[in-house]
Amino acid sequence: MKVTHVALQPTESSQSAGRPALTPELLAACGARYSRNNEGLEAILSKIDPSNLDKSVDSIFKMVDYGHQSIADMAPVAMFIDGISLWMAYAVWGRVPTAGGQESSTRYLRLGKDDLIDPAVLGIAPSEQNTWKFLMSESLKAYDSAIEAWEELGEAQPELTRIPRSLLDDPSEKAQKAVARMRRNYAFDRARYFLPVGLATNMMLVMSARAWVQLCQWLLSSPVAEAKQLGNLVVEELGLVAPRLLRHAVKTESFAQGWQMELDSAKSESRHRELAEGEAIDAPTLEIHTPSDVKEADIVHALSAHPHRYSYYGEPLARTGVRFGWDAVALAELRDLNRHRTGTKYCPPVARGFYCALDEAPAGSKVAELVKHLSHHGTSTNSLSRRALESNDPTFPYWLLLGTQFRFEHFTTADKFIYEAELRTGLGAHYRYAKHLRDSLGLWYQRFPQTRGMIHEGAAEPE
Repeated sequence: MKVTHVALQPTESSQSAGRPALTPELLAACGARYSRNNEGLEAILSKIDPSNLDKSVDSIFKMVDYGHQSIADMAPVAMFIDGISLWMAYAVWGRVPTAGGQESSTRYLRLGKDDLIDPAVLGIAPSEQNTWKFLMSESLKAYDSAIEAWEELGEAQPELTRIPRSLLDDPSEKAQKAVARMRRNYAFDRARYFLPVGLATNMMLVMSARAWVQLCQWLLSSPVAEAKQLGNLVVEELGLVAPRLLRHAVKTESFAQGWQMELDSAKSESRHRELAEGEAIDAPTLEIHTPSDVKEADIVHALSAHPHRYSYYGEPLARTGVRFGWDAVALAELRDLNRHRTGTKYCPPVARGFYCALDEAPAGSKVAELVKHLSHHGTSTNSLSRRALESNDPTFPYWLLLGTQFRFEHFTTADKFIYEAELRTGLGAHYRYAKHLRDSLGLWYQRFPQTRGMIHEGAAEPE
């Protein structure tokens, strides 16, 4: 694992225009001056000694110790993280809902045994490491077999890939490269459920120094070895850009108790719910809470100036609370659904069946028989994860595959819900989360039938 802070530098145009360039901490300090100074930016900058930047920063950042953590929100920090597990990346995204960033995609990249992280690094108990390595190796073999089968199906029945006929019939090199990419993605989208969450991925995050400190507190307070390693590496890099905040980037008793509370909650979920071993039903749930003065006509009017998902959403939508989710969503899809920045997500990491795209395979086909045969990998790893959870082992998620399903709930506002539905059913959307969001929109239309056609529900066309 490697963490690298990447600093921003001014563009040539900015330099030519004479615009100031500040370190992240000095930027925050200058911003903080506005609460006690109304002379404007030039007056603040004139007080900075270019040969002694720390003096100006220190006079402000000491305020952080008195509860003014919002000052640290004005210090932007970008970091690139290489070699983090798929599981830890998913867990980090769940802790940083306001972050911008990206992660290596299992929809576009083929992974293999060389990407599997050493179980000792993940903190798997020595007595379980050989079993873990064997199961993960077998799951990767299942992944390879599934890719081959889905590729053969896509070649034999190209209509299943939904690649436009115009591209299939176009002999040009450009068109055929696009066809090859779409066929490959068709197979990746359906085979990735056999990928272990202990595979390495890369991610980058851009967020405030305050958010990085809070993430460090959560990581360093964890009983999980990989989390602690990541926390220590982030602290080292944070020292290069926001050294005055390092005293706060430490293990805390509060977050340590929080880790245990979440582990206890997962154990309770595992004990008191029926957990299907097969493909659990992904039934949608939707609760809508409108203010007393908002009627359906107001919701319809709020969408009247909404030509696409990045355009205006009216105030009645922003005032309407929405809690939506599904009884069972595969972790492969949750890695994207979890990253929507608004609201609060709830997703206890307790296996609720295993999804492996069997519903996408034509009945009686070779791929259907193969996928059905391979599904035992998911049920086996789910069982071992529950066994580890019951023994209070915090590394229990590392036994899982991307096809493992969890219960998922997201509480937000109606404008953000509609945006997510439009995004996750649009061009290039994964077939599975497109289905999830279409199912949720079906419940929305039951409440507000006049909005059908005003929400830009896509067909998830291949991109």
